[in-house]
Amino acid sequence: MTTWNSRGLRGSTLEDLINRTNEQYMEKGLALIQKVPTPITPIKIDKENRHITLAYFDQKSTVDYIGAVQGLPVCFDAKECNYDTFSLQNIHAHQMKFMELFEKQGGISFFIIFYTHRNEMYYLPYDHIKVFWQRAEDGGRKSFRFEELDQSFQIRQNHGVLVPYLEPLQRDLNRRE
Repeated sequence: MTTWNSRGLRGSTLEDLINRTNEQYMEKGLALIQKVPTPITPIKIDKENRHITLAYFDQKSTVDYIGAVQGLPVCFDAKECNYDTFSLQNIHAHQMKFMELFEKQGGISFFIIFYTHRNEMYYLPYDHIKVFWQRAEDGGRKSFRFEELDQSFQIRQNHGVLVPYLEPLQRDLNRRE
């Protein structure tokens, strides 16, 4: 069994781990989650090798992933953090607005945050990040500390799933009822 903290996955990005997880969930019929491509405009193209060598981001992207879990619409973004303090500059206002509108349509929005120095992952529900976001907008801290996270939303590896976010998603749904 390969775990996300094993030597074999060193150098893998959080996105790679989530992509693999999404493939597993799809194969098991549990969820259908797609990576949202970031739109770019190519500036230079190596015609011989047919590779883009220079480009810029075309527009603001919304979230990293979107799809459905057992008929429930979900969207989420993945972030990595090297410190116990997570800067809200890593999240953009348009992402928060998209998640807010997504939730108003009956969907579930959240972040997956990987604290690389701790080798720990957390599911961060939209309403929790909104509290931190509002605090910053009201002139408070422009970040949140690791200690402020709800520890019950830690993503714990199990059953060979690399980033088993469906379990904290279920906890999120249970508390909303």
